[in-house]
Amino acid sequence: MVTIREARPGDGDVLGEIHATSWGISHGPLCTPKVAAAGIQERRTKWHAIPDEGNNTILLALLDGRPGAFARFGDSSSRFGLAEIHTFFAHPDVWGSGLSAVLLTATLDQLRDAGYDRVHLWTLRDSAQARRFYTKNGFTETGRRHDHDFGEGPAVALIELERAMPGPDL
Repeated sequence: MVTIREARPGDGDVLGEIHATSWGISHGPLCTPKVAAAGIQERRTKWHAIPDEGNNTILLALLDGRPGAFARFGDSSSRFGLAEIHTFFAHPDVWGSGLSAVLLTATLDQLRDAGYDRVHLWTLRDSAQARRFYTKNGFTETGRRHDHDFGEGPAVALIELERAMPGPDL
């Protein structure tokens, strides 16, 4: 059974564990070992204050009562008038379960209900898994790209994806 709910102030450890574990698998191999270890540690602790900030919505997806994925979304940080999915991560234990697709649908529904007609996000250029997931769910590449520099080792290449909001009956 899938449950989607807004993250609460006490969910920092759960969000951090999902983010750190998934990020470690998806991004860690693209970084130096030092940067990967620091990135995992940062993601474990950074979520403690974020649910309290109130600047964006964070939805938490649970599978059979166990937290498995989350999405943070709101106004675009770079494109006026568009929504942006700022963070979308699923714990590897739920990959392939369909939980992420349900969470993405709930995210898009909330953004549509808030009046947005388009949404964009950034994802790893070299993550075939993420690109397949977003493409399967109606996102297309915009052609915009940028590199994220972690300060040590090679920069990580990101691509922007965008889509229109689904209709209320989709």
